[in-house]
Amino acid sequence: MLSIRRVSCHSPRRRSVNRYHDGHSFLTRETDLKLIRPLTLIWLAALAPSIHAGGMPIDKGRTLAATCANCHGTDGHSVGGTESLAGVPRDTLLRKLSAFSRGEKPATIMHQIAEGYTPEQLTLIAEHFAAQRARTGH
Repeated sequence: MLSIRRVSCHSPRRRSVNRYHDGHSFLTRETDLKLIRPLTLIWLAALAPSIHAGGMPIDKGRTLAATCANCHGTDGHSVGGTESLAGVPRDTLLRKLSAFSRGEKPATIMHQIAEGYTPEQLTLIAEHFAAQRARTGH
C-alpha cells in the first residue's frame, strides 16, 4: 500500500511538498488549495437548497408518522402482520391511540409507544394517516 507523508522540503519559494513514500512529489500546498476551493464551493452550492428549506413547509405529521413505518409500513400501507393505517378516519385512529395510551386496548408494544406522544402529536399522526389513500387488492 502506498502511504503519504508530509515532508518539509524547502524549495526556493519555501513551500512544503507532499510526497509519496518513495519520495516523488505530486501536489504542492498551492495545488491543494487550487483543487480544494472549487470543490468546496461546488459542495456548498449543492447543499444550499437543503440548508435554505425555510420556504418549504415541514409536514410534522409525516415526520412523526415515520416511526410507525417499522410495523405499519410506509405511509401506513402494511405488508402484513399489522393493521394498515392508511385511509383510516382520523377520529377512529385517535380513539384507538387514546385507548392504547390509557391501557384500555390490549397490545404488545402500542401502549408504550402511544404514551410517548402528546395529544397534539397523536392528532398530527392520525391526520397524516387519514390523508393517505388506502390500497385496494391486498
